[in-house]
Amino acid sequence: MAEPVFKEMLVLELASVLAGPSVGQFFAELGATVVKLENAATGGDVTRSWKLAGEQNNVSAYFSAANWGKLSLGLDITELQALEAVHKLAAKADVVIASYKPGDAEKLQVDYHTLALLNPGLVYGHITGYGLEDQRAGYDAVIQAESGFMYMNGSPDGPPTKMPVALMDILAAHQLKEGILTALLQRGRTGKGSFVQVSLFDAAVSALANQGTNYLVAGHSPQRMGSEHPNIVPYGSVFTCKDGLQLVLAIGDDRQFRRLCQALGDAALADMPAFAGNRARVQHRDEVNQQLKKLISQQERAELLQELHRLHVPAGAVNSVSEVFEQPQARRMLLTQPNGPSGIRQVAFVMEGAITDEVAPPPAFAQHQSQVLGMLKNPTM
Repeated sequence: MAEPVFKEMLVLELASVLAGPSVGQFFAELGATVVKLENAATGGDVTRSWKLAGEQNNVSAYFSAANWGKLSLGLDITELQALEAVHKLAAKADVVIASYKPGDAEKLQVDYHTLALLNPGLVYGHITGYGLEDQRAGYDAVIQAESGFMYMNGSPDGPPTKMPVALMDILAAHQLKEGILTALLQRGRTGKGSFVQVSLFDAAVSALANQGTNYLVAGHSPQRMGSEHPNIVPYGSVFTCKDGLQLVLAIGDDRQFRRLCQALGDAALADMPAFAGNRARVQHRDEVNQQLKKLISQQERAELLQELHRLHVPAGAVNSVSEVFEQPQARRMLLTQPNGPSGIRQVAFVMEGAITDEVAPPPAFAQHQSQVLGMLKNPTM
């Protein structure tokens, strides 16, 4: 019978907030035992206190975003006995996930070089804000600003705008997952552990993608365009239908644009010189959008989307988050618990032979203290 991929793996999480913990949950969903060390001197991961106005849940919604399936251990590792327990865990662990400011892990004696002496096969993943040489703490909103994302995001006549999720944290988490998985593959060949370091800033720059190369290759400095795309028209463009509901278009080639015009009842529009090719549409962006705005405003959204989908024209409804979770594709991404709120899976891929584990809900602070400390007495762990 198939078992989760990392069923025999022990992960020690020395991370807080979102980036590192989401990596820990990823491994928990794939069967690993993930021990989350929380600072007893401060009451645990700071996101436990990040509650919405009026939120009554015992475990905050924010903490629940990245902490399913873990065992919570509350210790103050500035105390010798607590540090010794962590060292014993690290000596047995396959992976450590950390998110300390540069130099702090060394002061606390939980850095890679200290732990690797206890466990040469250890894979140690460390997230920082700007790299090991820069002492600044990394905060998502600041990284969004410094990496160009805020400057590009927002309306043309509006201010730079932070994205509504901590995307820099999420990007760094994906980079760390990839680095750790690569290190595990390498360990399988060499038997040696590795130190994997990811910074939020590097992850953000890597994700500039075409906007970055628009500058590097074409000398174009990206500006705020709302949801418009600098290279393709109409792509990301939002239009309001007759019933007041909105949809977005993502036209990637001229054939799709021709089929769009057909669905809107004006096939001849695709033959007009200003509309006939993407290059022309980029040059005549405002004219294209005005024509489409007029035509789409005459359509009911559900009927228009049905026709666009039939013609394989990329388009979709602009949904609220509550509407997202009404869709079956989103419902399958949920983690559930009896008589409690759902969570969101970190594992979004499907792979033959790789099954995800049923994971417990986010733990209360130090909920598994006795269990984890008892594990240290088991020599076969």
